[in-house]
Amino acid sequence: MKLTTGTTRISANGHAEPIPDISRQELPRHLGTLDRVGMSEIQTRVLVTDEAGRQSAVPAKADAFVRLDRPTDKGIHMSRLYLALDEILMEEELTPATIRKILERFIQSHADQTSTAEVRIRYEHPVRRRALISDNAGWRVYPVTLGGLLTPEGILFDLETEILYSSACPCSAALARDLTQKKFLRTFPHETVSREQVATWLGRNEGMEGCPHSQRSKGTVQVRFNDAESFTGPVPLIDQLEESIQTVVQAAVKREDEQEFARLNAQNLMFCEDAARNMMHVVEKMPGVRDFRIEARHYESLHPHDAVSVVTKGVPDGYQP
Repeated sequence: MKLTTGTTRISANGHAEPIPDISRQELPRHLGTLDRVGMSEIQTRVLVTDEAGRQSAVPAKADAFVRLDRPTDKGIHMSRLYLALDEILMEEELTPATIRKILERFIQSHADQTSTAEVRIRYEHPVRRRALISDNAGWRVYPVTLGGLLTPEGILFDLETEILYSSACPCSAALARDLTQKKFLRTFPHETVSREQVATWLGRNEGMEGCPHSQRSKGTVQVRFNDAESFTGPVPLIDQLEESIQTVVQAAVKREDEQEFARLNAQNLMFCEDAARNMMHVVEKMPGVRDFRIEARHYESLHPHDAVSVVTKGVPDGYQP
């Protein structure tokens, strides 16, 4: 028996027969509207464009929902959400305009049941990064979530991404310097010491009595835009966030790159509070930002717990700390 894409099927004798639709035949046991009905973790892929203008397809997962407005409806046609999402993502690059088109299609496919739709699409955005000093490069991938909410009041776009960086502790750096100063005074008790003696001592292990601790850290940034025109893509935001931190993790590393990384850590000592404020300063200057949530999480090497700092814009009904 051959099935069609409509509400009928073609039987063996060639006649059209209706396909049962239980969602239309039975009332729900308890009446009521539902805030979100749909699917999560849909396996799909998205088209993204790199800084050189090359387009590629990368794996993604999506959440697709509509609000069930009519209390007497048993449910929605989830296949309509899936097919709309699949059709649009097959043809179009993932942008806010694409998100808007998906949401409008969701509502059109359930026009008698909803006026509100939501979608969130998660993927990893690949970016080619140059080494700090050497003539090398390597790939970094950044988690990105692009979402949208369409209601009768309008549309909102959400962008979420993460950056990884090193955070050298200002407190441990000060304590390490104190240890080195005291070791120097013990090693050279006389008032006069030659420049060469000091340089030689500093170049040996005994010249560094203490070592500041640092750890891999993560900045998670969520930004809500008022309109599609304010969205410039995830990479410009990532670039600005990394510039504000200065000590982002590296891909290709030779010895000269590692030395430069050490220098950058020494020049950019930070607590999680410092990192959160640096990233907040970037987001606050962006045009069209309705709301934001920023988290700096430092995976402590001194402690078995994390050091965390969170800041939001603080708008009513917005992101929560």
